[in-house]
Amino acid sequence: MISRCPWGDSTPDYAEYHDTEWGVELHGTPELYERMSLEAFQSGLSWITILRKRPAFRAAFAGFDPKLVAEFGPADVERLMADAGIVRNRLKIDAAVHNARVLVEQDVDLDALLWSFAPEKHKRPKTSADVPAITDESKAMAKELKRRGFKFLGPTTCYALMQATGMVDDHISTCFRAAPHP
Repeated sequence: MISRCPWGDSTPDYAEYHDTEWGVELHGTPELYERMSLEAFQSGLSWITILRKRPAFRAAFAGFDPKLVAEFGPADVERLMADAGIVRNRLKIDAAVHNARVLVEQDVDLDALLWSFAPEKHKRPKTSADVPAITDESKAMAKELKRRGFKFLGPTTCYALMQATGMVDDHISTCFRAAPHP
């Protein structure tokens, strides 16, 4: 039996996500826009809810292509509000569409922007209790995103995004995925 972060052993869905995706470096504007949007949809909910709905989210949001989502209008928002396969929260839906428009209108290189907040050094947590919810870097990321007009991306959501996309490695020290830090 392999040793995982405790949350990664809770369900088969989490184990697969933990073992293959969480904490793996992710790059590209569409890819990071998807993760940014899904982390915002997760706010106040369990990640397992979003993970299980991810295929429906991808279909509903045009594969998270920011250029396509930026063109969504009121009829698309109503379509999304009626889609039982996703989280039907108008504020979160509006934020996802709005954030796509910000990306397109400002021609944002989301990869360069988000990764600019990745810390040079990050201390591996020994236990789950040592994993922070917010860091100085996630506060700075949230502040810059807000300054640029992005919505629904506070410091806690930004830190979850940093963890999920490999900007920080928060696999606990006993986890088989814990890479040695230089």
